[in-house]
Amino acid sequence: MGKRILVVDDEAKLLKAVAVTLRGEDYDVITANNGAEAIISLSRTVPDLIVSDIRMPGMDGFQLAKTLRQNARTEMIPIVFLTAKDERKDRLQSLRSGVDAYLTKPFDPEELLVVIANILNRFERMSAELARMVKTVNGEDFENETNFADEDFTEAETRVARLVADGMTNKEIASELNISVRTVEGHISNMLSKKAWSNRVEIARHILNRTEK
Repeated sequence: MGKRILVVDDEAKLLKAVAVTLRGEDYDVITANNGAEAIISLSRTVPDLIVSDIRMPGMDGFQLAKTLRQNARTEMIPIVFLTAKDERKDRLQSLRSGVDAYLTKPFDPEELLVVIANILNRFERMSAELARMVKTVNGEDFENETNFADEDFTEAETRVARLVADGMTNKEIASELNISVRTVEGHISNMLSKKAWSNRVEIARHILNRTEK
């Protein structure tokens, strides 16, 4: 599967429409009917991005975003607000809540897909750069290292993890290992789920720490 996206909305038809749009682009979609359900879902798995309504009963989108930004496990997850509200005060509050994009309903499927793709690509580049920085700070050279295996990872996942620690993007890893980008994304997603991590940097840090032992 591709990147995992959590969609949160109390309107059933809209929730289904967004999910169908995203699955059409091979995203792995998880849904929740409100903020409270989203929190429960996040306790089980950390998605690559969240698309959320603002106006929901109980925990609204603003409260959900605030909660995520205050938790080290979820603070880096990109958030896109998709809402019927198109008022300046809501946009400003959204920005203050730390969301990455603000789109209005009825949504344009193409616009939503472009916004999501841009955010995910930017986040991947940022994660790769942070991994390179971690590697530089630790002064590590992996060319001849073999002591980075992890019993929780498969052999294929371990190879991908090593290249993540080398600061490579998913596209670069796919080229290096002669596999598809989607396969790389699947391995990374599996590793993050197994360790309850939120991003690639934690994979890089884990590999670096193991090589120091």
